Amino acid sequence: MNNSQVSKKKKIQTGWRILIACMLVQAIPYCIVGNTQALYMYPVMQAKGFTVQQFSLIFTIGTLVPALIGPFIGGIYNKVNLKMFYLFGGILLGGGFMTFSIADKLWQFYAIAAVVQVGSSIISGIGVPLIINAWFDEAGKGKAMGLAFAGGSIGNVFLQQLVVGTISSRGYAHSYFVFGLVALIAIIPIALFMIRLPKNESEIVKGKVENKEEKKTSSIDISYTLKEAQKNKYFWIMGIGLFFVGIYVSAYAVQYAAYFQGELKISASTIATTGSLFALASLFGNLVGGMLFDKLGILKTLFIGSVAVIGSGVALLMAGNSPIFAHIHSILKGLAMFVYMMGPAYMVGSFFGNKEYGAILGLINLNFAIGFCLGSALFGVFVAAVGYNATWIGILVCVVLAFASLIIAANGMTKLNKERLAKMQNGDSNKIA
Repeated sequence: MNNSQVSKKKKIQTGWRILIACMLVQAIPYCIVGNTQALYMYPVMQAKGFTVQQFSLIFTIGTLVPALIGPFIGGIYNKVNLKMFYLFGGILLGGGFMTFSIADKLWQFYAIAAVVQVGSSIISGIGVPLIINAWFDEAGKGKAMGLAFAGGSIGNVFLQQLVVGTISSRGYAHSYFVFGLVALIAIIPIALFMIRLPKNESEIVKGKVENKEEKKTSSIDISYTLKEAQKNKYFWIMGIGLFFVGIYVSAYAVQYAAYFQGELKISASTIATTGSLFALASLFGNLVGGMLFDKLGILKTLFIGSVAVIGSGVALLMAGNSPIFAHIHSILKGLAMFVYMMGPAYMVGSFFGNKEYGAILGLINLNFAIGFCLGSALFGVFVAAVGYNATWIGILVCVVLAFASLIIAANGMTKLNKERLAKMQNGDSNKIA
């Protein structure tokens, strides 16, 4: 084996080791705070006397706070030591989750939730996409992101049962402490010994590029700064699209169970089955979604995602006719999960590059978070005013607006970046913004 083959093998091994680290981050610390908090809701309410509305605000805070500071987190990544900042985020996440065990007042739960979600944003929301985007090139990062985010679905299979068992046997406070400690123990070695950025371009894992022209131009960096991105109209159109994505995701993720059980009188066992089908479909969707981005490109993959989400919404409207449509809704919704799980991270990397990736991604994610927070509140208002059917039709309109905006932005950025690349190849220093 010659030196170039050894070097290539070592590079690939390092890149995939980083990917495994990202999967572990998603499977353990992120999954603990992102996927198990709802399991603590009833035990805490019962013990502390909180109402559903009071405790539910934790989820709003958990969405909005990290989104508001996301652009700053992304900017900090460019200025500080990666390992130390990642470790700091892990301490906020794991240590904060442990602190839930001694919280007594409602405001304490809110404050801790904010701290925990800031930590989650540092290591997962911004951290994982930033690391994957740095280690894998355009031809392979979709598959890598899909695998990384699938870690959360895999972890969820085990953690749901473990958390429920611990709460039942030892109480919610003990469970908070134990799983916060688990998150902390997991993140420390990952941050110190596994996570890092490539030392130079030669370390980046490069996928197969069939187009010779792409091979010739792939070394040219067309990255944008945050200021350049903010002057770009397609950046804001993408933000509008993600705002509407947030609205439909919040409706389909939060409101479906109450609609099935309260309005349609579907049995609890059937609703549980739809939840399991969603979990399996989302795992498959994240894996396949990443590959679709790599193989088909952003425009075609967004179109496929739009068909799945629209189909999911139509099935939801038909669920009153037969429970089978409830299952179809959950399956299609899970298959299209890649749209919001990795779509923003993938599109920001593809269209705006690595120069200020974290800051741009943080600002883009803010649009999704605002939509998500407004979605649940507006849903309740419209249900009270016009009923479920009309409101679900309104959500379908939001789906159409979301994908129309994202496809317009993707098409516009593709053309704009071709012009930008051509100017840079010709030695023109004036950049298109």
